[in-house]
Amino acid sequence: MSPRTSPADDGAVLGVDLGGTVVKAALFGPDGTTLATTRRPTGAKRGAEAVIGTLLDVVSESQADAEERGTPVRAVGVASCGIVDERAGVAVFSASFGWRDVPLRALVAEHAGVPVALGHDVRAGGIAEARLGAGRGHEVFLFVPIGTGVGAAVMIGGKPFGGAHWQAGELGHLIVRPGGESCGCGQLGCVSTIVGGPAVLRHYRELAGTGPDGPADAAEVAALARKGDSDAVRVWSEAVDVLAESLAVAVTLFDPSAIVLGGGLAGAGELLFTPLRERLAARLAFQVMPELRHAELAYEAGCLGAGLLARDLLARDLPETGRQAADRTG
Repeated sequence: MSPRTSPADDGAVLGVDLGGTVVKAALFGPDGTTLATTRRPTGAKRGAEAVIGTLLDVVSESQADAEERGTPVRAVGVASCGIVDERAGVAVFSASFGWRDVPLRALVAEHAGVPVALGHDVRAGGIAEARLGAGRGHEVFLFVPIGTGVGAAVMIGGKPFGGAHWQAGELGHLIVRPGGESCGCGQLGCVSTIVGGPAVLRHYRELAGTGPDGPADAAEVAALARKGDSDAVRVWSEAVDVLAESLAVAVTLFDPSAIVLGGGLAGAGELLFTPLRERLAARLAFQVMPELRHAELAYEAGCLGAGLLARDLLARDLPETGRQAADRTG
């Protein structure tokens, strides 16, 4: 990570990516180098309280590690999945954790005793790609991670657009197949019921009739598609079609110069990018075809973005002289 630093930034910042199944944390030194990383299951099956407990334990352990290194944590950034009101510091909703209106920023700040910034995991990843990754040089771009489902961050001038209710960019919940499969959001036929790791795997198993004896994940389905397996090719092609359809809507609405694709399915490389590029272009008329780019930060984007949020929080809290110094050294 290379966040702006200043002479006042004499300590570490902690970036925490709170995903649906895993908590990832990274400790960043004053010069932006990664000092330590942590990865732990959230314990979501044990309920919301267990998730919060895991999060606070990771924060405590990272703070202790930083103290031992002589670089105490001066601020924490938390990037959470679900719907996040960043201004209020509240995790509004998470289907993964079964929580509503959790004052996450206040809970972590009280526990850690340092300033805390709360963000959304995809928007934080977009910030990291904007400053350090594939979004550099693009005033308007979309960051689209494809993992369990499809997320998106609308990046404008290096900052994510959250919308009036912090729900902008929910690309995975565009309804593309009305009356289709049930989605975790309560709608039918969302993008994420067709695109995303679990959907691709489920559809292949159903079509091929393999059940649990078939591929273990979407990456294996992609490998079968490369080899010409007809069922895998069909499932993969449908996923690409639906992704192109949803991205065409996003291009029409936001006119991005680039779309930065990340997450597990993007790891398929040109098996995804080549047909997606062709099918997206075929759906556009007056719209300008954006550049499709592979995310550069991979699974580090969430932690990096959370760390940048923490560093930004420190910069805002600096006195004017410190802020001016940060500008000069950035």
